[in-house]
Amino acid sequence: MTDLLTQTAENYVDNSLFAGIEWRVDHGGKPLFHGCAGVQDLDSGRPIPQNAIYRIYSMTKPIVSFLAMMLIQRGVFRLNTPIQNLDARFKSMKVIDHNGHIEPATALITIEHLLTHQAGFSYDFTLGCPISAHYRNSQIIEAGYRDLSDMMGALAELPLVFHPGSNWKYSVSIDVLAHIIECATGERIDDLLQRLIFDPLDMQDTGFSLPLDGHDRLMSIYGSRSLSALPRLQPAPHVLTPADLGTSHPTDDADFRRGGHGLYSTLDDYMAFANMLRTGQTPEGETLLSPALLDLATTPRVRFGKEHMRINDEPFAGYSWNLLGRVMTDVGVATYPTTLGEFGWSGAAATYFWVDPARDITGCVMTQFLGSQYPIGPDMQTAAMAMMA
Repeated sequence: MTDLLTQTAENYVDNSLFAGIEWRVDHGGKPLFHGCAGVQDLDSGRPIPQNAIYRIYSMTKPIVSFLAMMLIQRGVFRLNTPIQNLDARFKSMKVIDHNGHIEPATALITIEHLLTHQAGFSYDFTLGCPISAHYRNSQIIEAGYRDLSDMMGALAELPLVFHPGSNWKYSVSIDVLAHIIECATGERIDDLLQRLIFDPLDMQDTGFSLPLDGHDRLMSIYGSRSLSALPRLQPAPHVLTPADLGTSHPTDDADFRRGGHGLYSTLDDYMAFANMLRTGQTPEGETLLSPALLDLATTPRVRFGKEHMRINDEPFAGYSWNLLGRVMTDVGVATYPTTLGEFGWSGAAATYFWVDPARDITGCVMTQFLGSQYPIGPDMQTAAMAMMA
């Protein structure tokens, strides 16, 4: 059998599109395909180390969202709990439209609105958004040195871009969720993740700062785009230039924690999380989330119809949104091999994972390039599906 995964990854590396790529695909929770291509760092030519560490950016979101479902299971809050009950700074939100008109929000933001990106928040980098420039001016993403609660104070002073529950926009809502979790539990989000998810799954290298030997295993990151800047109207050249992360993603700040980005992880650590999403259980049989709650988390909640889910100019054909991330609901318009109910998410540095319950397949692709125009995740998923034919 031709090793299409290695062939696809090496083609990307040979064409100087990515410096180093790792992947793993499991069937039934057991490793099926596993490999790497390229190097840890272009300047030194160092090979990819064992347990290489990656900035997983938005692949932080499904982990924090799963934690929220665990807390719902424990009765800490409900999907319909208004977040103003836990932080009064979100009590009197305003909404701004594209004409600059500002009016009081007509609905309260709930936990479900945060999980489904229907709260009315946005991102610094969202094209055509009337509030994005204000996010940049307030350094909502850029100021990684700012405490999570202080970040929420700055965010709560800015208007929403639609009335809660009336629309969908990919946003900082999972950062808000992380803060609301802290308010509801009286514990820091990093401590909760460690105790309730990372320790049970033996995710030893996942956290908001690097482990002691982490600098030696951290993959170099490339790309010219900053998350706190608007993307260019025309695609930027895909060049392996070392990325300047500014202060948005510190490596050794013990206070740094977010919900929508910020975690460091390894391929095997993230696969431990992905495999757990098949059943809600650890390999030892400990239940983290009951079958009923797992079904609730992975069932489609926001459907997009013919418009398709879209983040700026990137379409997600056939996908809807559940309480954890994307979920396939229309295979008839999908652009790569998948099945109904396949779900997962990706990160800004071109990391990617998927869970295919119908085939009992999980997969993860790790690399480090900000602003890639190349669909490395779907391409590797396509290769994996072809190798299982």
